[in-house]
Amino acid sequence: MTTRFLALDARAPNNRSRELKNQVFVFLAVIANTLGNFLLSVGMHPIQLKPLTSPLGYLHIFANPWIDAGVILLIVWFASQLSLLSWADVSYVLPVTAASYVLTALLGKVFLHEVLSLARWSGVGIISAGVMLVVGTGPRARLGP
Repeated sequence: MTTRFLALDARAPNNRSRELKNQVFVFLAVIANTLGNFLLSVGMHPIQLKPLTSPLGYLHIFANPWIDAGVILLIVWFASQLSLLSWADVSYVLPVTAASYVLTALLGKVFLHEVLSLARWSGVGIISAGVMLVVGTGPRARLGP
């Protein structure tokens, strides 16, 4: 029995490091997604984009530093999302990272002066409640290497 308790104690620091890793990647995914989409919106607002026949016509968009920063942050979001999905259940990862929807709505309201109707605020509230419910459960990580 003593070896069993020692084994549990030996794994405790490992569990804490996994939990910290999970929290860091959730934070990174949420912030990168929120800021990436926000910067894309800032960069795209002044552009009068019309459908073009050639994909090359869209390349001029990347001359805008706001759009470039947004794309880079969305690449960071994608990489952190992939990492999270490699060790945690999708039923945990997607609801928890939905916090970015809430933050994006707030950034749009505060900095882009977007009008959010009661229906949108209700949606933000429902998403927030869902995120809080899922965060309380913690990830059920897959076992493996």
